[in-house]
This record gives sequence, structure tokens and C-alpha cells, in this order.
Amino acid sequence: MNDRGNGGDRTARNPAHQYPEPEFPQQDQPHPGWTGGMEPRPDHGERTYRGSGRLRDKSCVVTGGDSGIGRAVALAFAREGADVLFTYLDEEAEDARETRRLVADEGRRAVAVSCDVREEDECRRVVDTAVAEFGRVDVLVNNAAYQMSQPTVLDGITTEQFDRVMRTNVYALFWMCRAALPHIPEGGAIVNSTSVQAYKPSPHLLDYAASKGAIATFTQGLAQDLARRGVRVNAVAPGPVWTPLIPATLPDTESFGKQSPLGRAAQPAEMAPAYVFLASPEASYITGEILNATGGVPLP
Repeated sequence: MNDRGNGGDRTARNPAHQYPEPEFPQQDQPHPGWTGGMEPRPDHGERTYRGSGRLRDKSCVVTGGDSGIGRAVALAFAREGADVLFTYLDEEAEDARETRRLVADEGRRAVAVSCDVREEDECRRVVDTAVAEFGRVDVLVNNAAYQMSQPTVLDGITTEQFDRVMRTNVYALFWMCRAALPHIPEGGAIVNSTSVQAYKPSPHLLDYAASKGAIATFTQGLAQDLARRGVRVNAVAPGPVWTPLIPATLPDTESFGKQSPLGRAAQPAEMAPAYVFLASPEASYITGEILNATGGVPLP
């Protein structure tokens, strides 16, 4: 592994070499993956993210907040002054405990809710818990996702897998928005996680790519619907990001991210500032936007 990266030093330097570069060790994990088993260990901004009060006293909900981008967002939101409720799967309890600790160590309220967002009742329970704990939902981040690489649509993508992808990635987003909207005040924000796959789909991730395309379209349509209510809706489209989902769902981890113009995968810490910006008042005239964080891959 080329490890010229320095653990996230944010001083001005060549971004291609700011973090570890391929080749990574080949590694495989059972789904949904575990942060502690990854080499190199993902950076969520633990040592580098510095808040400046952009989300002071806001109440935020982050789905899939136990690890990866979700953990980085939860930590950044806490350092920006927000209380955070995040969801996780039972199998992710160890990672969830660490995310909860990171948020609580910032002096903010940290609420971890185990749930399966593929069920509408579970999505309603998440929002009900947030309202009971915080009184409102200022920011909703729909980040939970499922993918599984398959060789072809004929030789791998079953109806069961397709259904799981769509229910986790698309249905849950719809259910979370519908449940949360009565509790999102004027000035609130929704930030969704789409993907470079929405625009440049990989055949081995066909169902996942289709779901991310749906999220991009849903984001832009909902933004128009909610504009007069004073609720902004945007999305972030990450490129390759080094999260537990990668060794748990892709057959090749050695060269992961090498295809990007920067020549490496992003770390979760590099995604969090995009979510903070879109959630914050600084983005007050931005709605219906897809913020591309792809390492240089050009998107429409």
C-alpha cells in the first residue's frame, strides 16, 4: 500500500497524497462490515474536523450513522454544535457505540437508535424518538444504504436483492422525509446521499446505481415542493469512499478508488464538510442541488 497520506493533515498540500493511496490490502468482511477490521483505518475527522458553530443547538437525524460517511457527518454536526440522533443495524452495535461516544464527547446529546429502515414503521419510530428527545428535526440526513456487487443482472441480481436495495436506499428516504416533514421548521434542511453511480453506473452495481439515480431525481423534485415552506433539500454525490461497505460488498479492495482522477478513494472526513455546508444557513439560497464530491470525476 502506498501510504504517503498523513492521516488527514488539512494544511494546503497535494490532495492526491493527503490520504493513503492504493494499493490497499485485499480484505473481505461479512455485510454490513466493521470499521475496526479495515486497513487502513478510515478517517472520520476525529483529529482534524474543527467546528465553528454553523449548526449551534440544531437537532439532527442521520440514518446509517454508525460508520463511514454517517459517522463523519454525525461527528462534524456535533462539533458544529448540534445534537444528533443516528440509526444503525443491530450488527453494527460496536461501531454505533463509538459514534455515540464521539458525539457525546463534544458535549452534545447523542441518541443511537437500532432499526431497519426497510420498514415504514421503523422510520416513523426514528422520527418519533427524535421529536421526543429534541422536540423537532432541524436537519434530516438520509444516508443509510445497501449495495452488493454482482457480475451481471442475469447472474446475480435477484429479486430479493433488488428489493433490499430499493427499500433501504429509496423507500426509506421517502418514509423518513414524510415522517419528519411535520417536525422540520422553516429554515430546516434535508440532505440526501446519492452517488457518482447515479450518473456513471457500474454494471456490477446496477441496482445500487439505479437507486442513487432515483435519489437525485427525488431530491430535485422535493426541493421544488418544499421551497415555499422554507425547507431546503439537497444531496451529496460521493465518489469512491473508504467505508466498511467496501470490504463487505466489493470483491476487489486492493485498487479501490484508483480510477478517480485524484488516484485514491476519499476518506469519510472529506465528505462531512459538504453535508455541513448544505445543512447550514450559509447555503440558504441553495436547494435542489447535487454537490459532487467525486475526486475529479466530471458529472452533469
